Amino acid sequence: MSKLVTKTFSQPDERRPFLAHGHVDVLHLDGRTLGLAVFEPGWKWSKDVQPIAGTKSCQVAHFCYYVSGSLEIAMDDGTRKTLHAGDVAYIPPGHDAWVVGDEPCVMVDFEGMPDYAQREASTGQEETPLTSPPVH
Repeated sequence: MSKLVTKTFSQPDERRPFLAHGHVDVLHLDGRTLGLAVFEPGWKWSKDVQPIAGTKSCQVAHFCYYVSGSLEIAMDDGTRKTLHAGDVAYIPPGHDAWVVGDEPCVMVDFEGMPDYAQREASTGQEETPLTSPPVH
């Protein structure tokens, strides 16, 4: 029988910083991983995460809810869509994305966090475990 598991993003299991412009706080719950991403103005996947991921475009699928701000998604096939606070989206692998406007984009991702913004094993850099709660 499963047991009730609760956690809070105010005390995430790990924080994965981007090269600049934000981070994702990650929770691990009973074999599931989800994240709260904070994309600051100026964030763009191809600038801030691509060097970490080492792929031409984001190869992670995302099932997410947008809490605040706006994010433009550009699929490898040319499809584009701007997502806003209140939107729920499934974004398949093969995309770039960037913040639209001067407000941070905050989203909760229920699917794509196990491998998102992970440093390549060859760099010897691991995700950053938190020793104390982050300051927001």
